[in-house]
Amino acid sequence: MTSRLADRLRAERLRRFVGRTDECALFKRAVLAPELPFLVLHIHGPGGIGKTTLLNQFAGICADSDIPVIRLNASATEPFPEAFSEALQREIGRDCEGAPLSWLANCTERQVLLIDTYENLAPLDDWVRNSLLPQLSDNILVVLAGRFPPTAPWRTDPGWQSLLCTVPLRNLSPEEGRSYLVERKIPLVQHRAVLEFTHGHPLALSLVADHFVQHPDQSFEPQVEPDIVKLLLERFVNAGLDLQQRLALETSALVRCTTESLLAEILELPDASAPFNWLRNLSFMETGVDGLYPHDLAREVLIADLRWRNRERYIDLHRRARNYYAERLRDAGQQLLFDYIFLHRDNPVVRPSFEWRQQSRLRVDHFRTDDLGDMLAVVKRFEGKASADLAAYWCKQQPEAIQVFRDQTQKPVGFLMALALERTEATDRAQDPALQKAWDYLQSHAPLRSGEGATHFRFWMGHETYHSISPVQSLITVQMVRHYLTTPGLAFSFFPVRNPEHWAAVFAYADLVRIPDADYTVEGITYGIYGHDWRVVPPVAWLARLAEREIALAVPPKIQPSAPTLVALSQPEFIQALRTALRDYTQPENLRTNPLLRSRLVIERSAVQQQEAVPVLKELIKEVVDSLQSSPKQSKAYRALLYTYLQPMANQELVAERLDLPFSTYRRHLSTGLTQLQTMLWQRELQG
Repeated sequence: MTSRLADRLRAERLRRFVGRTDECALFKRAVLAPELPFLVLHIHGPGGIGKTTLLNQFAGICADSDIPVIRLNASATEPFPEAFSEALQREIGRDCEGAPLSWLANCTERQVLLIDTYENLAPLDDWVRNSLLPQLSDNILVVLAGRFPPTAPWRTDPGWQSLLCTVPLRNLSPEEGRSYLVERKIPLVQHRAVLEFTHGHPLALSLVADHFVQHPDQSFEPQVEPDIVKLLLERFVNAGLDLQQRLALETSALVRCTTESLLAEILELPDASAPFNWLRNLSFMETGVDGLYPHDLAREVLIADLRWRNRERYIDLHRRARNYYAERLRDAGQQLLFDYIFLHRDNPVVRPSFEWRQQSRLRVDHFRTDDLGDMLAVVKRFEGKASADLAAYWCKQQPEAIQVFRDQTQKPVGFLMALALERTEATDRAQDPALQKAWDYLQSHAPLRSGEGATHFRFWMGHETYHSISPVQSLITVQMVRHYLTTPGLAFSFFPVRNPEHWAAVFAYADLVRIPDADYTVEGITYGIYGHDWRVVPPVAWLARLAEREIALAVPPKIQPSAPTLVALSQPEFIQALRTALRDYTQPENLRTNPLLRSRLVIERSAVQQQEAVPVLKELIKEVVDSLQSSPKQSKAYRALLYTYLQPMANQELVAERLDLPFSTYRRHLSTGLTQLQTMLWQRELQG
């Protein structure tokens, strides 16, 4: 009865086992070799990654070849040499006659010793390496399976360097994950959601499969499966955490990559070395060139648990992380911008529209003349000869508008052409229907004011993937965001796509509005246009709006503006509104209807300072007026403005008397001050 049950258990395990082909082949070659190529196989990976299941496979390989196996689970053993020896004796049985190490030392036949949960023997690691293993016969292959990689002495000892083989266990590949789901008869329509959550993590796949067995008519939604999340979390974090550790862990799951400085700012600590080092030593935390990041599934589980357990803290940490990046965005490099966008990865619209990996393998470069032939060939392949001819024209007209994306070998893999519409002439626009239609739209709907500009992202594509989701396409998105944040006076941007309906959801999330009037056709292909008026929702307000949508986690089909609607005042309208604001400076109730409250410079500062618009407008006026007193030439103009508007007297005659000036001279100083004030605030309005 027992043997038949054991056989059925083994058969069932084999049937459900997928992947680990390379690991099993490595073990089989080693254990069947006449002389062992290495004596210790060290397997490591985070909880639930499948270490025990792989040891079961190793045991099966040995059984097929009649090789004896000794299995020891270190979780049931006290970390003392005596306790270890006793456990070893129990597993070997009577054959060792109370001296398991001597028996293992004298083995003349091939044997395998499998030690699971080796992290529990951490206090014995030196003893295992220096005392236990050197006593064993060289016919014994020892497999150590634990959460952590070998300690430094294993890797630096010249003897062990050639006798130790280290194998880090990773998640199953997408193909292996799908094979497992098919074997477990999981509905095909659920595969994508399951694989996106589990990232091919074996235990997570198993738990989700069990969920479907119990609830075959339900869809899998991790945010409503706290029991699965809890069990996975326990596999990753198997100890109680203090508040600082928990916050550090949750922060590491929220941001793409954690550094000590980021952790210090988000946790509001003067020194974050302690929680950072604690994170660094977790089994599921990996170290990259730019910081720490958790195992993919650990990240998913931690965020799902945080949202379910303490949504307010999730919102607070998201805000802190957002502020950390936002303060650095205007001077940001490629990676920081990607990190900011990464905060939006969990939005159901954004997630499938962005490639979150492999960004560091690509770099942004300027356009070179020897890039031209390759670039035009790519445009011709995807859009036709007429488009390639137009691309060639713009390469000559605005070569500085082109960014080229190169791989590690410096080979171009994609490009972005961001044409400045305000720098084009009528003859230029006549060459290209895309630019002509965009210009006509601006003229009729949103004319550019002096000092303002508009960008048309005329051509953007990966050399192999065109507009498809890829690392190149994602990097193009990052560079577009950088362009929005760093281009002085940017008033409008146009973005062309081949299939506008396909992009509707993600562009609605990103506040890009469909503009059919700017659509254009080249060589029989019609391109749809999306656009954004940066005078209406400037970059700071735009970033805040995206953050609100990310935290909400659900994007309605039509998103209503959550920020005040801006108006793009002409210069005469702006000056008239400023004169009215000065007249009403000491009467806030009158200021509430002033058009300047919906100007770019007021709304942007209101968003940053989280203040109402009226105090911000008054602060801006006072700030510019005060700046005049620093110059001896302008100090008289400052005083004229101060006592006329900011600290007004009963009438202008009294102001002239206070300043001890003839009335005509006072009026001249006041006129000079008004001109300076209008000019300085207008420049701020244009620059944002």
